[in-house]
Amino acid sequence: MNSRWPYYTPLIILGILAFYFAAGLGQNPAKVKSVLINKKVPEFLLPPIEGSLKGFSNSDLKNQVVLVNIFGSWCVSCRIEHPFLMQLKEKKSIPIYGIDWREPDSTAGPKWLEKFGNPYTLIGDDPNSLGAIAFGVTGAPETFIVDKNGIIRFKHLGPITKDNWDETFKPILEDLRKK
Repeated sequence: MNSRWPYYTPLIILGILAFYFAAGLGQNPAKVKSVLINKKVPEFLLPPIEGSLKGFSNSDLKNQVVLVNIFGSWCVSCRIEHPFLMQLKEKKSIPIYGIDWREPDSTAGPKWLEKFGNPYTLIGDDPNSLGAIAFGVTGAPETFIVDKNGIIRFKHLGPITKDNWDETFKPILEDLRKK
């Protein structure tokens, strides 16, 4: 009897791969959970960006609820988000700490902030992704809510807008501030 299984095997494998590919396309990458949620921010120490005196480290995140925002002058979505971050600073809504991630040169981030404004309490220069690795960053912008004990409570992929601020960030922050 002549078996046809060797001819169907590639077709079956292709069908299985197509199923998993289609299932993956249905996922929202902005809702990917971080393995660091409800864990302490890992230790990191970043030097200051050019023109600043102090860098940024995990020890700066104690005794207050804060946002940690990963950005870069090269990031188009960061430019979209930046005016809203400036509004948060003006309203004194929450301290925002920045990680200037993988700039093409050491002056790019400071020039960008000079042009568009600086919403950050402290900024660390992260050309080698040490801070980004500590937070498990997959792209920019990414923003994290860190509680008073230095524990990551929320991760947001993409730009912060008024809508996602009101719907997601605000309720989490209000809850954390009550604790």
